[in-house]
This record gives sequence, C-alpha cells and structure tokens, in this order.
Amino acid sequence: MQQPITGFHTDDQSHWVAELACGHNQHVRHDPPLVSRLWVTTAEGRDSRLGMLLTCKKCDEGAPPDVSHPTVLG
Repeated sequence: MQQPITGFHTDDQSHWVAELACGHNQHVRHDPPLVSRLWVTTAEGRDSRLGMLLTCKKCDEGAPPDVSHPTVLG
C-alpha cells in the first residue's frame, strides 16, 4: 500500500528512517552501490521528499503501527 512520508528520524545506527502516514517506519538508507538515495544525506533532500509515496509492506501485512520516535525535520 502506498503511504506518504510525514517525517524522518535516525535509528540507533544513525541510518535515516522515513515515518509514514500509516504509523509505520521504513529505512531510506543511502548505501551505494546497492542503494543510491543521495537525497537522504541532507536536510534539503529529506524535506523535498515529504509527502512522497513509499510502498509500505507492513500495511500490506496488516502489521500494527511502529513505536513512534522524535521526528527530525530536515
């Protein structure tokens, strides 16, 4: 199910995590050469992706919302 990004926070390993409108979280790592998401490395890049739709596999599986974390704006 497609869900918009509403914010971001970092996990305990300093990887960026997108917070989705459904209450689920999804990692959005920049880990070349496997995954190239250079936009996640800057506040401007993350801000530009607010509202972007991501496929939420947790919604598809019927999982309950994740534990909330303090949102980092930008």
